[in-house]
Amino acid sequence: MYEDFTVTDRWTGQALHCTWKGTVVAIATRHADATDIRFAVDGRPVWIAMPNLAWVEQKRRTGKVITDYLAAQTAGRYLKAAIESGYDNGREMYTMTVDEVLEHANAVVAEAGRTDFLPSLPVISDDVTTDRYLGVRPGDPATFELPETPRRS
Repeated sequence: MYEDFTVTDRWTGQALHCTWKGTVVAIATRHADATDIRFAVDGRPVWIAMPNLAWVEQKRRTGKVITDYLAAQTAGRYLKAAIESGYDNGREMYTMTVDEVLEHANAVVAEAGRTDFLPSLPVISDDVTTDRYLGVRPGDPATFELPETPRRS
């Protein structure tokens, strides 16, 4: 969906390849009440800042949470819309409002059908998904099983 996509720039007509690179809670990094989602747009870093209040508001309105997967997809959808509309002017950081986060999150869930149908993260390579590589998504309960410890004689 929006973790790895190509979009046409409105002004130049150039096809831009956008790839999700990471998610950072900005409270620690830049003392902001936001979560920053990083993308590479043809190799150029672009950050989408999503206000943390959106997570609270989503839970209050719907009873459901914004997962890491949904946050990345939401930011990617916003980035795609910004580039297609001509709003992308080469800035390194874009800030979403709470309403924009909720609007894009709802649209992503509607497109996917449900949140567990969202693509896994991270993007390891163009032809290997996390599910194929690890067998499970990071954060799934199976990834938290402790390995057996060898017994000493």
